[in-house]
Amino acid sequence: MQISVNGKVMEIAPETTILSLLETRGLNADRVVVELNRAIVTRSEFDSWVIPADGELEILSFVGGGFHA
Repeated sequence: MQISVNGKVMEIAPETTILSLLETRGLNADRVVVELNRAIVTRSEFDSWVIPADGELEILSFVGGGFHA
């Protein structure tokens, strides 16, 4: 199924959680902020939130001095 991550369309398997997407992309869940369909998702929910078809995610990574998209 297709979703949007930081404005780019990508294919993921159905039932993909936010945590599994982060792991697939090589991102440390402790160092990112995730917004799903314009709502912030808490880190404690990353493993339970299943990304819906046509979901829109914004993933921001912490870097020295601020954030990096």
